[in-house]
Amino acid sequence: MEASFFTQVLLPASLAMIMFGMGLTLTLTDFKRLFHTPKAVSLGLFGQMICLPLLAFAMCIALNVAPHIAIGIMVLAACPGGTSSNLLSHIGRANLALSVSLTAITTIVCVISTPWLIKFSVDYFTILPKESFSLIKTSLSLLVITLIPIIIGMSVRHYALAFAQRTEGMFRHLSTLFLFSMIILIAIDEQDMLVESFPDVFILTFGLNLLATIVGVVLARLGNLNDNDAVTLGIEVGTQNATMSILISVSFLNHPEYAIASGVYGVTMYVGAFLLILSRKKQWFGFGLKA
Repeated sequence: MEASFFTQVLLPASLAMIMFGMGLTLTLTDFKRLFHTPKAVSLGLFGQMICLPLLAFAMCIALNVAPHIAIGIMVLAACPGGTSSNLLSHIGRANLALSVSLTAITTIVCVISTPWLIKFSVDYFTILPKESFSLIKTSLSLLVITLIPIIIGMSVRHYALAFAQRTEGMFRHLSTLFLFSMIILIAIDEQDMLVESFPDVFILTFGLNLLATIVGVVLARLGNLNDNDAVTLGIEVGTQNATMSILISVSFLNHPEYAIASGVYGVTMYVGAFLLILSRKKQWFGFGLKA
């Protein structure tokens, strides 16, 4: 997947459109909720921005995975949130408002945090001569394809609510279609490397998803949050923005092999969430035992 019109223009434009669709679902209230429910939001941010990268880094070291897989996992861990987590929270009848708020806030924070984490990961795991990596260029690129489209989408929702409500579902479906299309393209383009590394990648991504989901639930329990919030934090910490991670690997870093981990994770990340939703009925993690 060499640098081309597709990777440099169409791929970023597609993600920008998806972010615009996310903006159609957001209001200023979603950001103000940080002050209304500070404990739940703070625990969610701590889980996504601190615990998840540390967990991903520890697993890469412990399993001694190949550098391109380790960097791919760290890029993934640097891209928390996304529309998938909101949809899963809706399906699981969790706290959708909290889920949307965390997605909105982490999307802003990631414009600053993601480039720094990626730079650290590339410097740490790369065994070849150091690659050039521009923090400013990456931050500005993320600003253009994520934050600005979201702001435009929010503005459209504010001034044309009926249009936003009518089309937000279409953009959600577009996000899912785009993710799986990218997974297929990566599988075709990097098939030899994918076949060779699949067992390790599957174990790593599957384990990361389950452990991250558990971390979210444990944080909620330590914070004495209710069941709805516990399910929400489990989904938010365990479900990453694989689409953005693929874009960064392919278009920003020009290393499609880094996207292998994100492609596999894009399929396995739903396991933890659905197990968590099922656990609510089975009363695992103490669900249903609190007043």
